[in-house]
Amino acid sequence: MTTSAFSQTKKRMIVIAERGEIHESFVAAALEWLDGYSAANHLEYDLITETDSISTDFLARYDLFLQLNFPPYRWSDASKAAFEDYIDNGKGAWIGFHHAALLGEFDGYEMWGWFSNFLGGIRFKDYVAKRVDGEVHIEEKGHPIFKSLPDHFNLPREEWYTFDRNPRDGAKVLATVDENSYNPPSDITMGDHPVIWTNPTKKAKNVYFLFGHHGGLFEIQEFTTLFENTLQWALKKD
Repeated sequence: MTTSAFSQTKKRMIVIAERGEIHESFVAAALEWLDGYSAANHLEYDLITETDSISTDFLARYDLFLQLNFPPYRWSDASKAAFEDYIDNGKGAWIGFHHAALLGEFDGYEMWGWFSNFLGGIRFKDYVAKRVDGEVHIEEKGHPIFKSLPDHFNLPREEWYTFDRNPRDGAKVLATVDENSYNPPSDITMGDHPVIWTNPTKKAKNVYFLFGHHGGLFEIQEFTTLFENTLQWALKKD
């Protein structure tokens, strides 16, 4: 774990995490990793597990909003408005993982239209429930989040989501998964299957990672390098 370019200036991050459910191993591993990373890089973070505290004044304290598998529903109208303002007006950066794209009608909640558009106009369709290894291929090698990474790398035992439409139509795709590399094979596919993308129409720096189902990802060097690079990029003032 290296010392970042922003290490001399204290940065603050808010982490919203989904705890105690099917993604607990990923969230727990992420928080343990962040403890070490933040201590070495002059980064402070606060953790919340619900949206009640989210307001414009609350978000003004933070340079980065990290969404660790917390879904885009169960948000109050006030928290939605504050978050939309934070992203639309570039008041901070955003990184989202996996369950952050669970867009649709779930648990009696309507789909959050703004968030769907934020992630490329998508709606959740299906997922590879049996979990398979997949080879991620980088499209935008020059993007700072891919510094020191190979052109492709394998992520094991992931739960790959599919959507009703390709986010490429409404966002900038940075990487895809090769569905022909799935091991074991799966017939749940998208064809062209983006797994990392960003929305350049927003003033806030932002990036979404489709993967993030289990804590074993933090044993993969390529994944931790990607996460570290993304934090540095998100927190760096251009």
